[in-house]
Amino acid sequence: MSRIFTVPFASVYPHYVAKAEKKGRTQDEIDQVVCWLTGFDEATLERHLAEETTFEDFFAQAHLNPSASQITGVVCGVRVESVEDPLMQKIRYLDKLVDELAKGKKLEKILRSDPANSA
Repeated sequence: MSRIFTVPFASVYPHYVAKAEKKGRTQDEIDQVVCWLTGFDEATLERHLAEETTFEDFFAQAHLNPSASQITGVVCGVRVESVEDPLMQKIRYLDKLVDELAKGKKLEKILRSDPANSA
C-alpha cells in the first residue's frame, strides 16, 4: 500500500490550490475539477477537508465521473491510463487534472465536456 493512501486529502489540497494560483487559476476552479472527478458537491468537499479524510477514504466515498477514463497523459513520469492500482489511478487522475488547469487548459476541456451535448 502506498503511503499517499493514508495521507489526508486536506494536507495535499492546499498544494493543488497553490499550484493553480501560481499560474493564474483559482481555488474555485480546483474545486470544480475535484467535484467533477469525485461527484462531490461543494459541501461534501468542504466536509472531507474539515475531517481530514485520507485519500483512501476520500476516493472510497467518491462516485468517479464516467468520463474519467478519458483522462490520459503523464504525471510524474507515469502514464495515468496505465496505472494498475485503482486508487492510485484515481489520485493520478486528480493530479493530471490539476496539471492541466495549471498549464492553462480551458476548464471545458479539462472536464471533458462534449460541446455537442451542451445546450
